[in-house]
Amino acid sequence: MAQETLVKYSALSNCESYFERIQSTKKLPKPLQETLNHAFSRIPVSSFPGVPGGKVIEIPADTTIANAVKILSECKILSAPVTNPNAREDMSWRDRYLGIVDYSAIILWVLESAEIAAAVLSAGSATAVGVGAGAVGAIGAMALGATGPVAVAGIAAAAVGAAVAGGVAVDKGIGKDAPTAADCLGGDFYKVLLQEEPFKSTTVELILKSYRWVPFLPVTQNNSMLCILLLLSKYRLRNVPVIESGKPGLKNYITQSAIVQGLERCRGRDWFDCIAARPISDLGLPFMSCHDVISIQSEELILEAFKKMRDNHIGGLPVVEGPRKRIVGNISIRDVRYLLLTPELFSNFRKLTVMDFIKIVATLPEDVGRLAPPITCKLESTLGSVINSLASKSVHRIYVVAGDEELVGVITLRDVISCFIFEPPNYIINHFGFSAEEMLNESQL
Repeated sequence: MAQETLVKYSALSNCESYFERIQSTKKLPKPLQETLNHAFSRIPVSSFPGVPGGKVIEIPADTTIANAVKILSECKILSAPVTNPNAREDMSWRDRYLGIVDYSAIILWVLESAEIAAAVLSAGSATAVGVGAGAVGAIGAMALGATGPVAVAGIAAAAVGAAVAGGVAVDKGIGKDAPTAADCLGGDFYKVLLQEEPFKSTTVELILKSYRWVPFLPVTQNNSMLCILLLLSKYRLRNVPVIESGKPGLKNYITQSAIVQGLERCRGRDWFDCIAARPISDLGLPFMSCHDVISIQSEELILEAFKKMRDNHIGGLPVVEGPRKRIVGNISIRDVRYLLLTPELFSNFRKLTVMDFIKIVATLPEDVGRLAPPITCKLESTLGSVINSLASKSVHRIYVVAGDEELVGVITLRDVISCFIFEPPNYIINHFGFSAEEMLNESQL
């Protein structure tokens, strides 16, 4: 109980310290900040533009992990609400929606499954740790499905691949002849992956039960945009579902990206131009300095890049070179789709460096996609130019550089949103009927 209380306190404490730092470094006149807050509090959520296509993409809880990854990739989205396939239309949202699934949760599950397999293989025998050879193969399929997480977890990827593809028991010493077996897999492994358990039948519901990092917290259409902005900034939600009281289905799904794009459309209005013309330093940006930014060297394995994103719960990181961290690329969590959905990348995944990965993806057909190049700005850049870059390029972060593209800091969507608002006293409990602590605790259930 003491540890659980500590975790809950830590979540709120992190939110409070982040937002307090922002408010203390902003050099905006108080009357202007109060005017902005008042304006946002008068704008109803119903006035915010809907999602592209007019319909929120939802994933039933009984969807397999494989199909969920495909849906997210094909729709070019990072997350989606998960529905209860057994729910009736007359049920409340608490019964109809089970949570939100995203790439991060899927990758975390994949990597931790690989760590279990690593423990099995390092013991030299499946029975030594109470796991049968069939289970090792099953876990291995899921682990190798993310291609690099296996190596990141310290497991012999080849050994797991051999166990999956050939049904070889751990007790027969798969570690000894694994490289040969794995090298023969090639593109065929992709087919094996989709046919073997548990990848074939494991459902999204398992991910939700194990990795609820953020609460599924919908707002109604008559809530204010100030509420949305606070949830997406101070309280670290990446998306906020919108419901209409008494009716089934989601009416909207507001993301951090959508908010920043909305701010960009406000260009030309006095209140926006007043703030947008200020240099980012006037707003205390970047909040995260060079020493705080998680980065990856270009010669490191691409698998290590995704592990860093998993371990730090972040959606992307800069690719740098040398001790002065000169930026040469950018990797996001969404880029893992190239490993999950492109069989050609499987053949050399154990030796694939970050720069190799970037070069290979650059050669793929345009309909497959492209890696987003690093978007940068200078310390003297204005907030308006930063917002324009984030919105027009549809990226989640912009790197602050100096000199020869040397990393100085990073500005995220969350940081930009936080520049425009502050939280009135007792705002959360007044609008939701429960405290901020209770809201954040939902992610620990």
